[in-house]
Amino acid sequence: NSAAVIVAAGAGRRMGARIRKQYLRLAGDPILWHTLKAFDRCTAITGITLVAPAAELGWVADKILMPLKLTTPVTLCPGGDERQDSVRLGLDTVDAACQLVAIHDGVRPLIAPEQIEACLRAAARDGAALLAVPVADTLKRGGEEGIVAETVSRDGVWLAQTPQVFQLALIRKAHRKAAEEGVQGTDDAALVERLGHPVRLVEGSRRNIKVTTPEDLALAEAFLSARNAS
Repeated sequence: NSAAVIVAAGAGRRMGARIRKQYLRLAGDPILWHTLKAFDRCTAITGITLVAPAAELGWVADKILMPLKLTTPVTLCPGGDERQDSVRLGLDTVDAACQLVAIHDGVRPLIAPEQIEACLRAAARDGAALLAVPVADTLKRGGEEGIVAETVSRDGVWLAQTPQVFQLALIRKAHRKAAEEGVQGTDDAALVERLGHPVRLVEGSRRNIKVTTPEDLALAEAFLSARNAS
């Protein structure tokens, strides 16, 4: 059995909208609908935990989940102060019978079920895996007063995405250790790396963008339109 923890408890301040970014419309539907439907179509996922702002759980149940009528059971969970807190709270709700858990950003709506499955297969073999794409642009490290300090080799450099999939016991241990030591990781894989456990890279898609700005939303619209047309 595999579970999903979808994190949608952020404030979305960079979007500059009156409502949280996960509820903004993408092709007429809330961004979160697209994300949830992708995981619902992934047959390997037997349960979904949706982590949402604590004050909005009732609204999310009525306005987001009820109209969707997903076939996969969904558990609503209140989020914490930071993303890492929200993930930890979400992990606490996952059925102990689940061997793997896929952690995904609620505002990555263009994730495809086959990408989720590829990540699940890699984590089943290696215990931990994440979707990522190789860096295509030249990397510069900035120095004082905005002057280039050096050009950084992009050989072997990847941009991390989600989902990130782990053995349930492993990611719970990683989060527990980080909480005890007051460590904030930039993603969940970083917490597992701290344990010395290898994390497998699975090549994803540049379309699997995280919608955090109005430009991202426009790009997601274009990607979705092209995908539907094909």
